[in-house]
Amino acid sequence: MTTVDEPLADARRALAVHDWAAALEAAQSAQVGDDPTLVAEQHDLEAEAAWWLGRLEDCIVAREQAYLAFDELGDRRRAGQCAVWLYEHHLMRARPSVAGGWLRRARGALEGDDESVAYGTLLLREAERAHGSGELGQAHHLGRQVMALGRAQRSADLEAEALQTVGRVLIDQGEVAEGLGHLDEAMLFAVESRLGPYATGKVYGSLISAGEELGDLDRAAEWTEATLRWSEHHPFAIFPGICRVHRAVALKRRGSLAEAEQEAARACEELVSSHVANGAAAWAEVGDIRRRLGDLDGAEAAFHEAERLCGRPCGALALLRLAQGRVDAALTVITGCVQATVNPLARAALLPQLVQVALAGGEVEEAREALAELEATASTFATSTLQASALATRGRLQLAEGDPRAVATLHDAVDTWQSLDVPYEVATTRTLFGQALRIGGDEAGASAAFAAAAEQFDQIGARVDAREVTSGRRPVLPAGLTEREVEVLRLVAAGLTNNEIAGELHLSAKTVSRHLSNIYTKIDVTSRAAATAFAFEHQLVDTGR
Repeated sequence: MTTVDEPLADARRALAVHDWAAALEAAQSAQVGDDPTLVAEQHDLEAEAAWWLGRLEDCIVAREQAYLAFDELGDRRRAGQCAVWLYEHHLMRARPSVAGGWLRRARGALEGDDESVAYGTLLLREAERAHGSGELGQAHHLGRQVMALGRAQRSADLEAEALQTVGRVLIDQGEVAEGLGHLDEAMLFAVESRLGPYATGKVYGSLISAGEELGDLDRAAEWTEATLRWSEHHPFAIFPGICRVHRAVALKRRGSLAEAEQEAARACEELVSSHVANGAAAWAEVGDIRRRLGDLDGAEAAFHEAERLCGRPCGALALLRLAQGRVDAALTVITGCVQATVNPLARAALLPQLVQVALAGGEVEEAREALAELEATASTFATSTLQASALATRGRLQLAEGDPRAVATLHDAVDTWQSLDVPYEVATTRTLFGQALRIGGDEAGASAAFAAAAEQFDQIGARVDAREVTSGRRPVLPAGLTEREVEVLRLVAAGLTNNEIAGELHLSAKTVSRHLSNIYTKIDVTSRAAATAFAFEHQLVDTGR
């Protein structure tokens, strides 16, 4: 029963045992009278309970009222802590400008209070912003400062969050073993049940994300399942939905596409009213899974929803545009995504897509530059996934350039992907391997590679990439020409201008010009007439046109 002396006791007790619904009801119904301190605390308790129930807009309203009340009382520490949380709340709702305003307000309230836990939470958010903008040295410095503060204040939550922040920064600085060591140390706090639920969820999520970025699929999958079990005790918070996004990623990589789509779709529902950025990530996963399944219309709808939520297209959309034959649009999307990304591991995930799309658009030099960066990142971080990605991407470029070394490169890439148990990547790379074998004159080897790729695509339900297997069984193209280059050459031979070819193939005139330049180089001619003669000589002309 609530006592006269402490009308908010029931709400506090309910929060302590994570009974969020009871806590919200108790806080809202508490009779606090005109006592300004109790009024401020009542709003803060309402905000905390509403957050855990996924009612983020209600949380924001209550937290803003708490901030104003604490500020009016002159309690700058409590007001500053409210401002830090409001920064996070508005970030979750994809309002970065408003969030930034609250962080500045938090800095104003907590300036000089540099021995408090509240000040430590401020520094952590500033470290995260520095990390996100690529200021790794500043992020590392701030994280170390918070680690020391957490230990001095005996705040396990603060120390664990600082450990995971520093760990992620160290990983991005190329100190992978040391970074993972910090994450493992942070996990000890969670395993020992010394953390509050928010810090626990944050540490779990950080470890999973690090595993995904490094391509440590087993580590990421293992911690995803553990976190999902933990999050079931917080069923109304954001954590179950975030876990499902990670689980969808793991399932997709293991080739369980139908199950992955179901998990990602469920995450979309759970995150729709709480965490906008992760909701967008969930929709992006749905889009990429549907693309692999061959549901291009469904993928389009999912990517549209992701872009509506986060305000920008994701890298996977470029591969959908490529599958739709919209090469220029694909190049615009993937180029913009790479330019907007500063994290080296996040860029490494986009660079293979950039190479694939650039080659389809005739941008060979851009593909070479992207490959060089990918290989440098793979050398720095030295993970099997990055090495496989770099090998497969180099093989794709060598194949496009007619380089006979593509056979050996792609053979090694297939072996490396197989060791990681990622069937989609194995099948895709096998298709490229088959094409390289055929160009090299090994018809039996090519047929075996295509058959194995087709079987693997069929097993996981990936239909859209089956067309690469089909194209691989066509006659060998001369001079290392790609399928798209042959399409352009046929239309040149038919007498079409660059503008007419662009309209026919849904490309820009600039892209057609790039293709024509690459064709001239490969077949060693300098005019449209000579290119036309080459097309007739090698029976590339569409006589039915």
